[in-house]
Amino acid sequence: MRILIAAATDAELSCLAGKLGPARPLRHRLVERACAGRELHLIATGVGMVATAAWCSRALAECRYDLAVNVGLCGSFDASLVPGTVVHVVSDRLAELGAEDGGRFLPLDALGLEDALGPALGTELRNIDPPAIEALDRLPKVRGITVSTVHGHEPSIAAVRQRLSPQVESMEGAAFMYVCLMHQVPFAQIRAVSNVVERRNRPAWRVQEALDALSVAALDVVKGS
Repeated sequence: MRILIAAATDAELSCLAGKLGPARPLRHRLVERACAGRELHLIATGVGMVATAAWCSRALAECRYDLAVNVGLCGSFDASLVPGTVVHVVSDRLAELGAEDGGRFLPLDALGLEDALGPALGTELRNIDPPAIEALDRLPKVRGITVSTVHGHEPSIAAVRQRLSPQVESMEGAAFMYVCLMHQVPFAQIRAVSNVVERRNRPAWRVQEALDALSVAALDVVKGS
């Protein structure tokens, strides 16, 4: 089985890479490693939707994968998802894609442009047929949003809560899901909560705790695939 594992940063990959076999550089940014008989191709795409979509689409166009996995950190809107919790994001939205009309936000479907997202349902991307992996099934299934600017201002946090009721946010997830849906590759988006979504409070973040939990969960998913 060949698996693509994509993350925005080297730090998000390194928490998993340290538990794998020796690295062998492939093409472009891809590195091959082995785990439990699986052939893993790891790629650090860079932060944000554009970099994620570009590098993941290039990888999936050049090589056939049995599974693609996006690993990374996220912020939590849900009080039950405390830092260190690992989640399976099964639906995601491009939260900022639309238009402003005074104090209202108009998503693409309200503008009559929902088909611009190709495989999406309106402005929402759904993983309706996730891989049948026991370790993945054990993770909480959550709703995500993907943003270019992470939330850190009380009025905008309240507004997005009211509009979309998200549980977590990232800067890459929906882009990864879009690419996988376009290429018709089975996929999973696995994220560990590093912080509560609030006014920026960096000392309260639990980045290393989240990375440690992410590495354990991601490894379990890979071995169970």
